[in-house]
Amino acid sequence: MKKYAVIYRSVLMENLQYTVNIVMSFISYFIFIFVFIHLWNYMYDSPGETIAGYTKTQMIWYVIITEMIWFAARTATVTRQVTSDIRGGNIAYLINKPYHYTFYILSRYTGEWNIRLPIFAGLAVIAGTIMVGGLPDFRAVTLLASLPCIILGITIHGVFKLCISLMSFWIEDSNPFQWLYDKLILVVGTIFPIEIFPASLQPLFKLTPIYTVCYGPSKLIVDFSPEKWVEIIVAQLIYLAAGCGFMLFIYSKGVKKLYVNGG
Repeated sequence: MKKYAVIYRSVLMENLQYTVNIVMSFISYFIFIFVFIHLWNYMYDSPGETIAGYTKTQMIWYVIITEMIWFAARTATVTRQVTSDIRGGNIAYLINKPYHYTFYILSRYTGEWNIRLPIFAGLAVIAGTIMVGGLPDFRAVTLLASLPCIILGITIHGVFKLCISLMSFWIEDSNPFQWLYDKLILVVGTIFPIEIFPASLQPLFKLTPIYTVCYGPSKLIVDFSPEKWVEIIVAQLIYLAAGCGFMLFIYSKGVKKLYVNGG
């Protein structure tokens, strides 16, 4: 574990040098949130109205939080770097290092979002408070309880993105699959909560990463309940275990293929 901690710290220190770039990327986030605030203001006829069980303030804050998680987790390490390593042949050099390649990538990914998330969270809270006001009935204990769900959600997202990137062992370009995954997560569970979709589809969505990446943590912050917390944590732990198992399986098969083909 020490070697992965060293990798994590080195990436953390490296990204601290570029916090201005991260703050500048907040402009895209702000434009996105600004548009959706006006969208939901148009859709709600009155402040007391609810849509799919969400008040207007809850719905806007839900989008603010999901997009904060989404933008914080957007790093090239689990996508372009992995694809480049495999297609460029650098993977043949990296697999002989004294660490497991997938955990090396996840350590780098964690160091990156550990810098991005606090910056985006702070700016998002300021922007959201100014534009829509505070979240009703919000308590600090809610944030403390939701924090493990946010961490697990971002980690699960990185694991599944890495799984898709490892498909580059067999296919020329994994970017189309990354695009499909991103759009699925973005539209179902990020821009719109699961409750807004037909009741017949909601159980299906709960069996996908959509439920664990953005929806779960954001739902807890805007409408916390102990029962929901347990349900989401259990789902996240199952998905994390399954995702890591699948990741290691794909990687081992890819490395075996590399050895058979002579590197």
